[in-house]
Amino acid sequence: MNCIIIDDESTARAIIIQLAAATSKVKVLEEFPNAIEAIKYLNQNKVDLIFLDIHMPDFTGFDFIQTVKNPPKIILTTSDPKFAIEAFEYDCIVDYLLKPITAERFEKTIAKVEKHKEKESKTTTSKKELEQQNDFYVNIDRRLIKIDIPSIYLVEAKGDYINIKTEDKNYVVHSTLKKIEEKLPKSLFLKVHRSYIINIKKIIDIEDNSVLIKKDVVPVSRSNRAELMQRLDLL
Repeated sequence: MNCIIIDDESTARAIIIQLAAATSKVKVLEEFPNAIEAIKYLNQNKVDLIFLDIHMPDFTGFDFIQTVKNPPKIILTTSDPKFAIEAFEYDCIVDYLLKPITAERFEKTIAKVEKHKEKESKTTTSKKELEQQNDFYVNIDRRLIKIDIPSIYLVEAKGDYINIKTEDKNYVVHSTLKKIEEKLPKSLFLKVHRSYIINIKKIIDIEDNSVLIKKDVVPVSRSNRAELMQRLDLL
């Protein structure tokens, strides 16, 4: 990750540069003694992460955040713990580092940033999948019929045919489960058995090795149960 440091204390900037140099995950592009110079830099350059001091003369860290449009991920660095609650009112702030910063605490912060970026990446991918593919067509009795993907709650294999069950209607199509699986977004659908693909958002109940979707009780194979549980939003 490319980053910059904004801190009016040269010693504080040097410590972060040293900590960043000890890991291959962070590359310091520039360091700034005040927020104004950093804003000028960001108008021309893009970074992934900013180490930002709160207490700076004339222009505080919070002033900086409110000034910059679409700020990248920010890690606040300060010797004052009293601003922690206020800090997390900003979505861009990932962590709050108290000075003096230790190597162990620095590594935990970088790991937290990576998790945030990974989560955002998955969310973006899921949205793109839905935007790019909301429907497809099936050939039934020489007619091409459009099926809305989010309306599908279950796909069942029956010999050389598959039964596509939607909110409004069922469609029996000459195809294979593997072929339709390739058309369905992985963010919504999961193959839970060699003969079944389900829309995980349509699950009503789970008991032992089966799930209830609408009025259909669908078996879940042992090999697919673990992935199913991982995909669910559990309290």
